[in-house]
Amino acid sequence: MRGALAGRGPGDRTALLLSAMASPSPPAIEVQHLTKTFEGVLAVDDVSFALARGSTTALLGANGAGKTTTIALLLGLLLPSRGSIHVLGEDMLRHRYRALPRMNLSSPYVDLLRRLSAYENLRVYAGLYGLSDVSARIARLAERVELGEFLHRPVGNLSAGQHSRIPLAKALINDPELLLLDEPPASMDPDTADRMRGWLERYRTETGATIVLASHNMSEVERLCDDVLMLKSGTLIDRGAPAVLLARYGRQNMEEVFLHIARGGTAAAAQ
Repeated sequence: MRGALAGRGPGDRTALLLSAMASPSPPAIEVQHLTKTFEGVLAVDDVSFALARGSTTALLGANGAGKTTTIALLLGLLLPSRGSIHVLGEDMLRHRYRALPRMNLSSPYVDLLRRLSAYENLRVYAGLYGLSDVSARIARLAERVELGEFLHRPVGNLSAGQHSRIPLAKALINDPELLLLDEPPASMDPDTADRMRGWLERYRTETGATIVLASHNMSEVERLCDDVLMLKSGTLIDRGAPAVLLARYGRQNMEEVFLHIARGGTAAAAQ
């Protein structure tokens, strides 16, 4: 925008600014009629949604609801059986290579090289993204996610709690515009997990990143998320901000909402 305004008069600058304000950026994620079948089993069933840039959205549902499959589809790790996926303005079925450098994932299901140290693992992922100033990036991340004491230890020698911080550091190595989190504080003690959530909040505030969070921790969802997508048997059955869902189902917290929906309850039945 600064380049476009340079050398122009006040009237021209005003017109350009008004034009930019009138043309909002596309959603961070937009999926339409997303469907995925595995050997006749319907894992994701005709799901459609759009997520605003800079938002934090929870994907909630019981085991097998389709959360991890949806994340894999958003990343392009799986191809949909039907439907379209646009991420950061790019068609993931045709041009995913344009969006992938601007995304990242933290998941306990992503294996790390156990014989390498945390530092060496992060260097591997930084190389895959073609990043520069790698040592400085890793030093910054090590401080933020508290890797310092064991940064140079083999990953295979770390405790579960220490190990769980490395996927989060890996997910932030490229300063992603879209961060996908699949149970990020798993195995962390409550104090460390709370500090990690605080850092994620600051990261979003400072960078304007969009975050998608799949979690079974309902207090985490209430703290971090602006929006919640409720999945059941691969279907999107409800959506709303945490406060909206609490009011809709007449419940005191998101854990009660989750249990009510998982056990077949409806908003009407809750009132």
